[in-house]
Parts: sequence; structure tokens; C-alpha cells
Amino acid sequence: MPVNVRIPTPLRKLTKDKDIVQASGATIQDIIDSLEKEYPGLKERICDERGELRRFVNVYLNDEDIRFAQGKGTPVKDGDEISVIPAIAGG
Repeated sequence: MPVNVRIPTPLRKLTKDKDIVQASGATIQDIIDSLEKEYPGLKERICDERGELRRFVNVYLNDEDIRFAQGKGTPVKDGDEISVIPAIAGG
């Protein structure tokens, strides 16, 4: 089941400058793994060495932060849209 994944500008060099790519899977984890197969190096920018989402990367499923759902185990379905968004800090 393919879903659209929005890629932020800093990561587009890994997706051949595509701002939206497609990936397949039943969960966010499956989608991340699918993205890594198609675009090597992307997973390490999204996840840390333990495989957890990096602290300053937010992942949204249909405008909902997956950290308030089931994290990487959040189920996805055909037609969903995932956004990878780097957090912005400042003061």
C-alpha cells in the first residue's frame, strides 16, 4: 500500500531532489525501512543508532504527530500522507 511521504528540503539530496516520494508498508517503521531501501542514508537522518526517531525530527501522519499515537508502530493505510519535519529551535 503506497503512501506519499513529504521530504524536507535538507533531506532532498538523498531523494534526488524529490519533495514527495512514495513508500509502502503497514506501519511508520515499515515506511522508514522502505524509504531506506529506495533512498540509502535517509533512515540514519530520521532515526538514531538505536533505531528511534531522532529528537529533533518530527513525523506526522495526516497532520497528527506519531509520538502521540503509537510512534513508529503507528499503522498507515493507502492514501495516507506522512510528513518528515525537522524541528526548529531558537530563542
